[in-house]
Amino acid sequence: MDTKLLISPQELSSLLKKHSSSVVIVDTRTPEEYAVSHLPSAINIRDLFSYILENSHPEGLKKLHEHFAELFSQAGISGTERLIIYEDSLHRGYGQSCRGAFLFKYLGCGQVSVLHGGYQAWLAAGLPVTDELPNRESQIFRLHPDAAMLVTTQEMLQALDDPSIIKLDVRDRIEWQGLSSSPYAPDFCPRKGRIPNAVWLEWHLLMNTASKIPMFRSTAEILEICQSVGITPASNVYVYCFKGSRAANTLVALQTAGIYIKNYFGSWNEWSRDFSLPIDSRIV
Repeated sequence: MDTKLLISPQELSSLLKKHSSSVVIVDTRTPEEYAVSHLPSAINIRDLFSYILENSHPEGLKKLHEHFAELFSQAGISGTERLIIYEDSLHRGYGQSCRGAFLFKYLGCGQVSVLHGGYQAWLAAGLPVTDELPNRESQIFRLHPDAAMLVTTQEMLQALDDPSIIKLDVRDRIEWQGLSSSPYAPDFCPRKGRIPNAVWLEWHLLMNTASKIPMFRSTAEILEICQSVGITPASNVYVYCFKGSRAANTLVALQTAGIYIKNYFGSWNEWSRDFSLPIDSRIV
């Protein structure tokens, strides 16, 4: 089934009226935010945002697979459901709903969408919320990892001097400039800088963040912005950020515009900690 990457609050409300039993809504916010209020029947899985890939070697990916297979099973997700993922607002959560959608799709779920505009868009549409906790029985989650969605460190290394693959850095300006190693603290990682030969497009640019409810820009606007760094619908893009969240947000934007893109999920957190890997450490 071809499921749209983005779903509006109105579309989700209509979907729930018709097919509520086959839809699972996943809230990626903090447990404290979730406890105050959330979408009706939504479950809270914060690990979709907080989990950091140890490394993208086979052993690191195996740990990721096992971790989420157990977590999803406990949450009552088998992988066959229609999944809707949301965060508070698309520009504040470092792309956490998109990261959640990416992980679900990578691990084998075929019907996954991001709530466009997040929780704030749902509220703005005047739709109901609740503080009631759903009761879901555990399921067996069936893993079907799609390796084609994810770039490993070895694959990124092999792509460094390949002009046919655009290495896209979407971190915040201070990280791209080499002044901070992460969005958490300047020295969170041991090295600052960029992956060699990368181009930079700050993730916020693909959303209308000045709006009260930030949304992704139109396809025409996204294509125009991408063109400014040499990305076209014919491009092959490897995107990275710090831990794959802002990269996933960008991935959703570019995929809706018809651009082929893969997520280097380990991103700068993995790359910068391996001193055998080259970096461009100049302050720009």
